[in-house]
Formats: sequence, C-alpha cells, structure tokens
Amino acid sequence: MSLEVSNTQKTVIVTGGSQGIGAGAVRAFLDRGYRVVASSRTITRSHQFEASDRLALVDGNISEAKTAEAIVGAAVSKFGSIDALINNAGIYFSKSFVEYTIDDLRALTAVNIEGFLFISQLAIKRMLAQKSGGSIVNISSTMAGHPIAGANASIPMITKGGLEAVTRSLAIEYAKQGIRVNAVAPGIVDTPMHTNNPKDVLKTLQPMGQISSVKDIVDAIVYLSEAGQVTGEVLHVDGGAHVGKW
Repeated sequence: MSLEVSNTQKTVIVTGGSQGIGAGAVRAFLDRGYRVVASSRTITRSHQFEASDRLALVDGNISEAKTAEAIVGAAVSKFGSIDALINNAGIYFSKSFVEYTIDDLRALTAVNIEGFLFISQLAIKRMLAQKSGGSIVNISSTMAGHPIAGANASIPMITKGGLEAVTRSLAIEYAKQGIRVNAVAPGIVDTPMHTNNPKDVLKTLQPMGQISSVKDIVDAIVYLSEAGQVTGEVLHVDGGAHVGKW
C-alpha cells in the first residue's frame, strides 16, 4: 500500500501501545506514513517495537500526570506536532457488582478516566495552539451501553460509559476549532486479555458468532482518525451485539 502524502507530516499518539489493539494501531499508523509516539508501562522492554526516526517510545503509567507530560513532550520535541491521539490504554476486570471494592473502583478510574484526562488535556492544548484541528479516538466497550447477561462488568463500565459521554461533549466543545472526538466500542476481541477464555464461549457473546480481530478494531480507529466530517460518534465493532438480544 502506498503511503498517503497527507499523512507524512502528521503525528499520532497511541497509549497502551505495547500489545493487542494498541500495538496493532501503532503498526497501522506507521504503515500509513504517520509519525507515532507509542506509550505503555513497559513499551521499551516489550521488544514489540524499536524507536526510529518515525517512532518514539515512552514508558510510563498513564494514570500519572508525569507520563502524559513525557508523551506530549516526546511528540513535540521529536516531531513538532500532535495531530491525533488514540486513548487506548485501559484496564478491565470482571466481578459480581457486590464483590467490587473501593480499591477496584479507584484503580479503574485512575487509568481509564484520570489517564484519559491527563493526556487529552495536553493534546488538545497543543492542537489548539497549532490551529490546524486534530482527532481524538477513545476506546470504549459495547457493554457500556449494552450489557450482556453473565458478563459482569458494572464498575468498569462506569469508566467506559464516562468516556462515551465525554466523547460527545468534547466533540461539541471543540467542533469550531476542527478537533474531532470519536470513540470505538469493541465487543470481544482476540487479544492477550482473553488468552485463558474458551473461544467457543466467547463466540456466543455476539450475534455473528465470531471473535473480532485486532485488525477489525484498528480499521475503525484509523477510519475515525481520518474521517474529516465524523465527530461525536461511537462506532461499535462488536458483530452486532449492540443491536439487541440474540
């Protein structure tokens, strides 16, 4: 695939970039000619990527403000701009509602909400200063709006539902400045998170009876990053799970 000339000077940040959807997004944007800043707690030690003239790697916990500062600092110092942000970093675990603890809630909020806030505020400030618009794509979950019986995730979905709400709010707040904000809501995806889950059971969690690939989700992320007239959208990539009972 030939590189698009319009992407050769664009810089995208991908959080949670060392595996799964994040790593797939890093590779996809590099293939499309973007300059990429990829971050995770251990991305330099994961050996998934090597830094290059088009790829900067930043280690750090996204729930800490200093990590966001390091990521944005790397983007500006190495590439001179921030044109897109993929808020992929997040944590998830399933329990019965009454078994979740306050520490569980705080851990989920720290990464999924506070991490989003730290990096998104800095990225938007830079986009506003550049006066050339920009794109933010948040990663939600189909279960934020469409719970599945037996897949107990009430507390994680507080955070994912919050991301969908802020996606819509920011889309309106920064529409006049050309900053688009969208979200992808995956269903079950073939990532390391589901390594120990029976595939035949996972396939029953969406009406098409399949498990989404990382590429399925990455395709949606890339589309929303480049779709100039799409903002405030939550794009479900879940085999129809959000449509209703099956």
